[in-house]
Amino acid sequence: MYRRDFLKTASAATAFAFSLSSSKGAVAGTAAESDLPQDRKTLSLSVSKRTLDVNGKSAEVYGLVQPDGTHGVRLDAEGLFDVELANRIGEPTLIHWHGLTPPWNADGVPNNPAALLKPAETRSYRFPVGAGGTHWMHAHTLQEQRLLAAPLIVRTAEDRKQDEQEVVILLHDFSFASPEELLAKLKGPAGKAANAMNHNMMGHMMPKDEQSMSDMPMMSMMGGMDLNDIDYDAYLANDRTLDDPEVVAVDRNGTVRLRIINGATATAFTIDLGGITGTVISVDGQAIKPVNGKTFPITMGQRLDIRLRIPMSGGSFPVLALREGGIERTGIVLATKDAAVSKLATRGDIKGGVLNLGFEASLSPLNPLVVRKPDREYDLTLAGNMQSYEWVISGADDLSADLGDRLEFTIGNMSMMAHPMHLHGHHFQVVGINGMRFEGAVRDTVLIPPMQQVTLAFDANNPGSWPFHCHHLYHMASGMMAFVKYEKMG
Repeated sequence: MYRRDFLKTASAATAFAFSLSSSKGAVAGTAAESDLPQDRKTLSLSVSKRTLDVNGKSAEVYGLVQPDGTHGVRLDAEGLFDVELANRIGEPTLIHWHGLTPPWNADGVPNNPAALLKPAETRSYRFPVGAGGTHWMHAHTLQEQRLLAAPLIVRTAEDRKQDEQEVVILLHDFSFASPEELLAKLKGPAGKAANAMNHNMMGHMMPKDEQSMSDMPMMSMMGGMDLNDIDYDAYLANDRTLDDPEVVAVDRNGTVRLRIINGATATAFTIDLGGITGTVISVDGQAIKPVNGKTFPITMGQRLDIRLRIPMSGGSFPVLALREGGIERTGIVLATKDAAVSKLATRGDIKGGVLNLGFEASLSPLNPLVVRKPDREYDLTLAGNMQSYEWVISGADDLSADLGDRLEFTIGNMSMMAHPMHLHGHHFQVVGINGMRFEGAVRDTVLIPPMQQVTLAFDANNPGSWPFHCHHLYHMASGMMAFVKYEKMG
């Protein structure tokens, strides 16, 4: 969906009146109905309105809830994604199942190919859920900014056997202003002036034909880069600020698996475990060789599974998310029985780190792609016009594939903002950074910092016309979105 369609969808959302009548449509999977489990139980999920208290003020937001009030869903791997999605917010919407690989007609991008879900409409989704992982679901419209997102956890048989406590953390950035207002400000005179001041001329330039990204200086200190387009009113972890954080009861010497989802629309974070060392065992729902540490980067759309052990001595242990380049923070607290929980400030003493590719370069997959030569290779360039706040993926006009192809994208970022690039319907492997080949992680969202280059590879095994876009909501809404189109859809 291009920018004009995205904005049309957002403005059309206010044109529908809520109706008590209900209509139903079905989105079937690629497998024949007879091939799917017959003992399945359909899960009901509603797009609903919720009220939160943020900074002492009431805010109406959206959510994805089950009839018993559960926010999000938890499924077993290798089973069936069997969901009836009902729209209860009085305006059209559609939900993307981020991290799953559904058939194209169930992907959740408006008019690609499925129509928006109308007010009071219910639509059925049935397809194999696939392998396990920490995933999430969210609107693919500006409604995502109004917290229309929720965890989508798929647990394997091995996960269910583990003697560990699972704690899901969904991060958000929150504004009392509407997303339409935020985008208008970015594109308006004040936003243009601020953006122009925060970007040097390198962010306005496209690479010359004779100059490859590998010939360009790889900057460790990006003096001209812009880290954050928007200063939000609050940063949330599971819908709460650090003024009143969620406190999760844990056992002394117990093992905890954090499933962390960055559902923020325009904010990257660093996860800070404080005095506890954790082990990252999965990124974007895909297993990796364990990586130990106390801080880990997570950009928009990405997920981290971190396993840690609570000290035998007990106590309270904050798990913080530090805003990139800022002192703002959010998080939860893990606490053993009777432990004192200290007051935590929403603004810390140090700024969150600037995300780079160091962590990405350290990752190795447990289940890499089979090594083979690519059938199709594409060189893409990310660029932006900051005066008009327009973003583009240059070279992406004809991203085509045949079923069974191996594709490689080499993506250079010539703008002065980082871009978390997400591919729908597939998982890719990071196979190169700044021209250096390596066997990197399998994932679905990868960060590309300014003046850096990433190469990713994936197999064309899911026919459709699949979005490839920046997961910064306002970059996507302003043009940074392309499509990988199969030449044959079946």
